[in-house]
Amino acid sequence: MKIHLTSVFVDDQRAALDFYTDVLGFQAHHDIPIGDDAWWLTVVSPEQPDGAQLLLEPAGHPAVKPYRDALVEDGIPLAQFGVDDVQSEYERLTERGVEFTQPPTDLGNVTMAVFDDTCGNLIQIVDRW
Repeated sequence: MKIHLTSVFVDDQRAALDFYTDVLGFQAHHDIPIGDDAWWLTVVSPEQPDGAQLLLEPAGHPAVKPYRDALVEDGIPLAQFGVDDVQSEYERLTERGVEFTQPPTDLGNVTMAVFDDTCGNLIQIVDRW
């Protein structure tokens, strides 16, 4: 068994695609219209184009908003991405205007940081994963 696809809920799929590709550096993988202003929209890491896909899923279901609001209020990330060096990614993303809610923090076995993806989610980056 392996992870093939996971998702994050996003308020605006087109804005999310811009953020996840232009700012974070992922590549668009699928961009398939599926109905009224909705797409099967996935991105992948350029380092693993055949790896797990991240679905930028519309946040329209009524359960999504209270779920995401509670996570953000408590500072809990919705997703976690691995990077080679958290400090370098922090500096690269900060230069691109990304707002971090938690700067790089060394926890001994892992360094982590948390940023706002501008789509309604907190995302954690970690190294030594």
